[in-house]
Amino acid sequence: MKVFDNKRDLTIFLNSLDDQKLSLGFVPTMGALHQGHLSLISRAVKENDYVIISIYVNPTQFDNKSDLEKYPKTIDQDIDVLNKLEFHNLILFLPSDTEIYSGNFIKDKYDFNGIDNKMEGKYRYGHFDGVATIIKKLFDIIKPNKAYFGEKDYQQLLIVKKLVNILGLPISIVGCPIHRNDQGLALSSRNTRLTSAERSYASRIYEILLSTKELFQYQQLTEIKAWVKDQFLKDSIIHLEYFEIADNLTLTSASTINQSTKYRAFIAVKINNIRLIDNIALN
Repeated sequence: MKVFDNKRDLTIFLNSLDDQKLSLGFVPTMGALHQGHLSLISRAVKENDYVIISIYVNPTQFDNKSDLEKYPKTIDQDIDVLNKLEFHNLILFLPSDTEIYSGNFIKDKYDFNGIDNKMEGKYRYGHFDGVATIIKKLFDIIKPNKAYFGEKDYQQLLIVKKLVNILGLPISIVGCPIHRNDQGLALSSRNTRLTSAERSYASRIYEILLSTKELFQYQQLTEIKAWVKDQFLKDSIIHLEYFEIADNLTLTSASTINQSTKYRAFIAVKINNIRLIDNIALN
């Protein structure tokens, strides 16, 4: 595995790949790698000649300084995990804040037609401005043919797709299925902050989403939302931040069901002040 910590050396190497007409897949991460990340890398490996992974905890997408400080940082462990993969054409990019922002932590602004103001955008002010800013910077440096994102952060996936359209970038954005543990909990770097008991209990999130999918087939939306809210009112461990049923493409909150529209259920909760999100396709 080739490792770079600066744009200059990385660009020289990537230009050599471009000269050879070799395809490049990109998996952006914030580290604390888990099987969800590895499933993205595995997909990218199958579809590209080379795959580059970035590990960078981006400060501009955190609205809560404490959340940024507590975000797990396991770079040595991450490098060890990547070194064990049976794929030789792997590249790791480990930029510093200075390398990315040059001391100027300013967020770019884009018009995402309101998608950025819903759900995660509503509860994490400026979050998607920060996401778009770092993704644009990384795309400018790496210039991949394809970039891979997990559907756990489904709203982010839509934002990135819109960003590519706005900027007219020749990059294919590939959404990949949510990777779950044996109990159904969506894998997340934040899960490492949960105790074993909390991780086990957090499987209730997915259980409720599965029940939502079943209820969606015959219940009214107002009844489903009331049922979900009631499940968490009785729960002293998991605290519901939001639950939403929305259009799969626009993320517009659903008030009635259109048979030709695809819908998803979205949820955000906190366990011991650790924030977890998940979603599920309903039809």
